Amino acid sequence: MRVKTGYVRKRRHKKLLKAARGFYSGRRKHFRKAKEQLERSLVYAYRDRKQKKREFRKLWIIRINAAARLNDISYSRFMHGLKLAGIELDRKILADMAMNEPEAFAQVANSAKDALNK
Repeated sequence: MRVKTGYVRKRRHKKLLKAARGFYSGRRKHFRKAKEQLERSLVYAYRDRKQKKREFRKLWIIRINAAARLNDISYSRFMHGLKLAGIELDRKILADMAMNEPEAFAQVANSAKDALNK
C-alpha cells in the first residue's frame, strides 16, 4: 500500500519555515537548510539562557566592587561584612543601588565596615 503525505508534510514544512523567519537567505526559504539552522539555533538559545545568568552575575559583581572601592572596602570584605551585619540584599539589588543610589549604598557599606570591626 502506498501512503501519500499530502497536507501532513506541507503542514510540517510550513510550521518549520515559519519558525525560521528572520534567518538569512536560503536558511529561511529552503526546508533542509532551515531545519539545520533551526536545530542549531535552538541549541544556542538553550545554552545562552544559562550563560545570561552568569553574565548578569558577573556584571553585578563588577558594579558592586567598583562602588565598594569608592567607599574604601574591597568586594570580598564588603560581602562578608554584609553577612556579619545580617543584611540580606542580593547582588542584583546591591548593583542597582551602587548605580542609582550611591548615598544609600554608602550607608550599607558603612554598616558592613562596622560589622567587620566588631
